[in-house]
Amino acid sequence: MDFYGRLGLEVVNTHSVEGELVWAYLGTPAGLGVARLMLAQADAPVVASQQAVLFYCWTPDVNALRAELSADGVEVGEIEYPFYMPAGEVEIVDPDGYVILAGQLGEGGA
Repeated sequence: MDFYGRLGLEVVNTHSVEGELVWAYLGTPAGLGVARLMLAQADAPVVASQQAVLFYCWTPDVNALRAELSADGVEVGEIEYPFYMPAGEVEIVDPDGYVILAGQLGEGGA
C-alpha cells in the first residue's frame, strides 16, 4: 500500500483477519481522475515473470516522478520516448517485481 501511495493512490478500505491485513482497496483522490486497485495477500510467493500483466498510468511530469521515486530508493528506469508517448515514459518496478509504466500526458503525449 505504501508503494502505491507514492503513485498517488489512497487507501479506501481494508480487511484484516485475526489482526493481519489481507486485503486493501486503493483509489485516486477526488478530482484526479479514476484509478482503482485491489491488493490481496498472496498465499504463495509471487513470481512476477510468470504474470502476464502490465500496469500503465499517466503523470503530468515524468521527470519529477522519476526523481522522487529514485530518491526514495524505488527501482526506476531511465525515461524513454516511444512513438506512442513522445513526452516520455518511465518503467517502475514494484516490491513484488511487477512493472508499471508511467507516461507523461501533454506536449505530444497520448
